[in-house]
Amino acid sequence: MTTAGPSGAGLIGLLALTVVVLFAGSLAVGPVLLSPATVIAGLLGHGGAAADIIVREIRLPRALLAVMIGGALGLSGAALQGLLRNPLAAPDLFGAPSAAAFGAVAAISFGVVDVLSFALPAAAIAGALLSVALLVLVAGPRASLLVTILAGLAVGSLASAGTSLALNLAPNPFAALEIAFWLLGSLADRSMRHVEIALPFMAIGTVLLLWDGPALRAVTLGEEAAQSLGFDLGRVRLRIVAGTAAVVGAGVAVAGSIGFIGLVAPHLVRPFVGHDPGRTLIPATLAGAALLLAADIAVRLIPSQNELNVGVLTSLIGAPFFIVLILRRRAELTGTPA
Repeated sequence: MTTAGPSGAGLIGLLALTVVVLFAGSLAVGPVLLSPATVIAGLLGHGGAAADIIVREIRLPRALLAVMIGGALGLSGAALQGLLRNPLAAPDLFGAPSAAAFGAVAAISFGVVDVLSFALPAAAIAGALLSVALLVLVAGPRASLLVTILAGLAVGSLASAGTSLALNLAPNPFAALEIAFWLLGSLADRSMRHVEIALPFMAIGTVLLLWDGPALRAVTLGEEAAQSLGFDLGRVRLRIVAGTAAVVGAGVAVAGSIGFIGLVAPHLVRPFVGHDPGRTLIPATLAGAALLLAADIAVRLIPSQNELNVGVLTSLIGAPFFIVLILRRRAELTGTPA
């Protein structure tokens, strides 16, 4: 596992403080605005019936899931970018969330599992695992930007087609509504049961992704150099693929598709860690948690008749960011201004 140096420790401390502040804000913000004292009392079960229910049963699971899912997406994005040596690699860019959503909605649509079953993340993880494995197989570890994007588009399109098929074959309108829900992505109306369902898979995936920090650092020197240093790149790829599938699948199973966190978070922290993929992992995890917490707070503050789905907001923000990254990458390759 990787450790950060002095400057990295300062960055991690700052990001951890940001996550704590946003977590507290997530508990306080909503249709009923709560004071910090009321939030603390509600967490301890001494805030009165209404405050206790709002804090412990409505907002606490939502905030916990935002930390878990946002952190997992940031971590998986950083690990994939390090493995593929490509700054545009991320779970959502090659269809992992779409494939996980297909696995989940297909299981729901055909009555295989229900929405509060531990089998649901397993179905989503199977879909995500297939998409990540396909990308690594089709694009390869030395793939160019164009090949990576094309492979991602192919995998994502296949997953979207499968989801559309499940929507067409839904046995009743209620199943169709469940499918539409998975596509939008939301943290609203979640309970501690959803946290319990996602947590084991998230924990296993996080350990697998954090394990190969030193290997990712060595990969920047080239595959031959990494192998000469004693790293088994086959096992490294397997752990990262499995870890990404576990965290993305578990996240999609309880919250639907939430895009672009895995792309944005590593780029926000990479300049502060010397562009070292190993030292990017933990800061990207914290940045991803902070981003999703902030987005989930924002959807509660945006005036609208119905609360905006957080997956919609992250896509609205992430898509322009992706375009900017492509323009910068083009400028680097051609030597022309972005």
